[in-house]
Amino acid sequence: MVNEVTECEHGAGAATAAAHRSGTTAGVGVSRAALLAAFAALAPVLLFGGCGGDGAQSALAAEPGAGDWRPWVLESGSQIAVPPPPREGSQAARQDDEELRSVVASRSRRDEEQARALARQPAVEPWLRDVMGFVATRPKDPARASRNYALVSVAMHDATIAAWHWKSEYDREAPSEDALFDAAADPSYPSEHAAIAGAASRVLAHLYPEEPAASLERQAQEIAGARVIAGVNHPSDVEAGMALGRQVADQVIERARTDGADREWDGSRPGPGPRNWEPPPGSAARPTSPVAGTWDTWVMESGSQFRPPAPPAFGTPGFREQAQAVVRAQEELTPEQKSAAEFWEGGEGTALPPGIWMQVVLERLRNEPLTTPLTTRLFASLTVAMADAGVAAWDSKYAYWYPRPENGIRDSVDPDWEPFVETPLFPAYVSGHSTYSAAAAVVLADVFPDRAELWRERGEEAGLSRIWGGIHWPVDHTYGARLGSRIGDLTVARADRDGAKQ
Repeated sequence: MVNEVTECEHGAGAATAAAHRSGTTAGVGVSRAALLAAFAALAPVLLFGGCGGDGAQSALAAEPGAGDWRPWVLESGSQIAVPPPPREGSQAARQDDEELRSVVASRSRRDEEQARALARQPAVEPWLRDVMGFVATRPKDPARASRNYALVSVAMHDATIAAWHWKSEYDREAPSEDALFDAAADPSYPSEHAAIAGAASRVLAHLYPEEPAASLERQAQEIAGARVIAGVNHPSDVEAGMALGRQVADQVIERARTDGADREWDGSRPGPGPRNWEPPPGSAARPTSPVAGTWDTWVMESGSQFRPPAPPAFGTPGFREQAQAVVRAQEELTPEQKSAAEFWEGGEGTALPPGIWMQVVLERLRNEPLTTPLTTRLFASLTVAMADAGVAAWDSKYAYWYPRPENGIRDSVDPDWEPFVETPLFPAYVSGHSTYSAAAAVVLADVFPDRAELWRERGEEAGLSRIWGGIHWPVDHTYGARLGSRIGDLTVARADRDGAKQ
């Protein structure tokens, strides 16, 4: 039996639900600020039983071999050439030093506070919060959300590997005079913070063209420039990092353009209900992302590689057994199960289940930080596993078009039956929550083996919460969790070969 949800978790889940309700009641979407405030309350307690901490980070040990790690999209860390920094003693070097001294001398208290605040969080965090916010303010589409999370995370990871290759090549010492805090132990050129900002901002602008690209560019300049204001990077470090990150982004965007996510559904389906999926009673909504199962994958051969067997057909004894199990679960719901169902619901107006897992990891890193290369590697592995989980789950969903409990139970057992949480607008089998969460749990158990059992328990809880919520059959969870675990195993096997563990 999985661990019970704590009182802190219940309160955080309630905060998220309250933010969602307050937005939808007024007939408008949830504001990004309200949403992220709810996430901030929610995530610290999900896996670690506390309600937060100051999360201050300090300079971490060097990561000299990161430039040789295996990227996801780039061929190697050396693929994109970075010109050398200004030669010591040259006119360009003197101008670089003068500009640094000028910026440091003119910084305000507000500048210092912002630079320190950025230094206390992982370099990836502002960009992950951006993409989670963009997901939360759009119609619910878990498969597209997990795809976009992976593209942004991979861009930051590959930009970091490339930055580390050139750091090692040029071995430029970071400035230290009048620095607000200790610089990282690694060489300063090119700046990894700038490379991450350049990569993430450009990929986000591609994925969300309705968002002002100029605003994302300005944010990138401010985040990268904060390193100069802090006195821990030369201006040329930042300029080179930004240019490198943008070129990495272009490579990732090229992959995004050809991954199949722009394919249109032709409207074909196997037939009407009750044997096949239909939208919830009273709705005429179209199914969400019917062709997502055909998108390109990262670690799988294709979305159908591990396709599970067909679930029990509507009207068969096996189907009636599934229906009775869901009805019984609803009748016997405990307060703890209700809290878990609400917490993991991940409905429209939230960052969806993959985003919840990302936020949980961000909060762990506040108290137990990793180096920037290891942080980007972690999020790339996590989001790639969940992206493939989304493709695989959607392959199964639209291979079988299995009805949801709200329709299936009304058509076979109880015409007035209602689920505890809102029914999503796509088929049931397999559960996306179960697939995402099992994949995430396998990856996180590998990265944080001291908490391996707890990651697995929470992954199981996330899947079971959909049965408690009345929107999935037990078979959806069983086969979704198996599918996600296999994808997680593939991701870990790839990580074992990326050079980081040598």
